[in-house]
Amino acid sequence: MTKIYKICDESFWRAAESFGVFSGSADDLRDGFIHFSTAAQARETAAKHFAGRSGLLLIAFEAEALGLELRWEPSRGGALFPHLHRALNPEEALWSEPLPLGPDGAHVFPPGMI
Repeated sequence: MTKIYKICDESFWRAAESFGVFSGSADDLRDGFIHFSTAAQARETAAKHFAGRSGLLLIAFEAEALGLELRWEPSRGGALFPHLHRALNPEEALWSEPLPLGPDGAHVFPPGMI
């Protein structure tokens, strides 16, 4: 099983849980797909796109369970990133955990994840 991760504002995710669908963040909607990161990419994603932001969740998914609409496409420096080309049912998540800021201003990831 390949785990992939979505970093998301907690308020957006809680709303998606209430409605039963997550269509993505403003960036996802602009780009036409839902952005994910691998465990190896998640810290850089957090630092680049969510620097200094609190109120975030780290949400884990099983890549294979998302079906053919999940595509591995080149992004930063040609690295392949998982992109989901459909809306997401929040029940597809394996788990979600807070992604707080540490004293150094960097996000603190769950133990053992990275």
